[in-house]
Amino acid sequence: MKRVLIVDDDDAMRMALVDSLESCGYEVTAAENGQEAMEMFQKETFSVVISDMRMPRVGGMDVLRQIKKISAQTPVILITAYGTVKTAVEAMKEGAAEFLMKPFSLDDLEFTVKNVLANQMHQEFEQHRSDRSGQPAIKEIITENNRMLSLLTMMRNVAKSKSSVLIQGESGTGKELMARYIYLHSGRKHKPFVAINCAAIPNNLLESEMFGYEKGAFTGAMQRKIGKFEMADGGTLLLDEISEMDIQLQAKLLRVLQEGEVDRVGGKQPVSVDVRVIATTNVDLKQAIEMKKFRHDLFFRLNVIPVVIPPLRDRKEDIPILAGYFLKKYGAASEKAGLSLSRATLQIMGIYTWPGNVRELENVMERAVLICNENMIEPEHLGLDEMELPMTMPAVPDAPSAVPAAQMENMTLREVEKALIIETLNKVQGNRTKASQILGISVRTMRNKLHEYNLEDI
Repeated sequence: MKRVLIVDDDDAMRMALVDSLESCGYEVTAAENGQEAMEMFQKETFSVVISDMRMPRVGGMDVLRQIKKISAQTPVILITAYGTVKTAVEAMKEGAAEFLMKPFSLDDLEFTVKNVLANQMHQEFEQHRSDRSGQPAIKEIITENNRMLSLLTMMRNVAKSKSSVLIQGESGTGKELMARYIYLHSGRKHKPFVAINCAAIPNNLLESEMFGYEKGAFTGAMQRKIGKFEMADGGTLLLDEISEMDIQLQAKLLRVLQEGEVDRVGGKQPVSVDVRVIATTNVDLKQAIEMKKFRHDLFFRLNVIPVVIPPLRDRKEDIPILAGYFLKKYGAASEKAGLSLSRATLQIMGIYTWPGNVRELENVMERAVLICNENMIEPEHLGLDEMELPMTMPAVPDAPSAVPAAQMENMTLREVEKALIIETLNKVQGNRTKASQILGISVRTMRNKLHEYNLEDI
């Protein structure tokens, strides 16, 4: 259950927030002021913090700054009855996840909390690399692939411009990570970075989320809401999964990109904005254009700087270093430092197609760390889908050739592993100790595998 910390000096408002979020299934703790909230935060763990802006002594911005010093990953939602664009931009610059203006409905509150928590879970990597000069931390993109290295070099060169960027790639390749990489190498890195997931927000709400609305614009609009474009003024706006946006809303987005101004829902005058837009998609937009699901003119407006992130199966030299990175990360978290990957495990990981890309690799390594009770990660700890075997074997130093690639097309993962063991034992005249060393597994694991495959007599 997600834990929420509420900070508000108004008794009635504080209790209303507690009751509302508890009815949504959250475990809620309340603090009467900023000082009490910080004492609670230092003793306990919370998934999200919701704080009023105007409080005596320790206000909402102070709460935000102190929380970010203690735990930069914890999202903070600020609420106020005196919101302005300048205040919202300042809050986003300081690291606020969202900015709500009173009065708001329970639906608005629940949606905001869910969206903030979803965005937090969506982060591709948690590791940061800090610049000693005091520049913002840059999330690490781990690669030894020449195509990826060239892509990163190009992104550093174009990051200084204001031009729109369209990042395309399969799910799990790290599109949002690349977007943040561009932002943190740009001249806008000290300005807000605002992300909005177009696939997670219903179309009837997405317009007001992006452009905001005026008080009384529709039923339930009890106060002006500042949209994501205005929050990102001077900075960068990430439109994640842009292909999921309704085609009618795409026309309004195109106008914003062309004119540099937004029209709030129910507004009388356009509002000028200076925003660098980065869009991501896992869909082939040219096909979407042919199917009349995406505007041709919007595609060209976004595709000023095209970026295509290759899938993990096309950058196999990155599999061992990424696996080692995640192994160290989750090994430390599970107090299992010193874990390593057997040669057989690396062989299997090299022939797997990784349909979920880097995100799947991370999940596989997390699971393997939890399952493994020894010091070596073996193939059985991975839990890979046997249907995702390619046609070629990777080159692994000192590893046996196993079976010809042409024969592997119709083989299961178990059959490949069994053939690998048989081939290795044949090469060492049945010496199980030598075979275990070549495969990078323990003699005990070799014995268990021979029993599993009925090969005790080999």
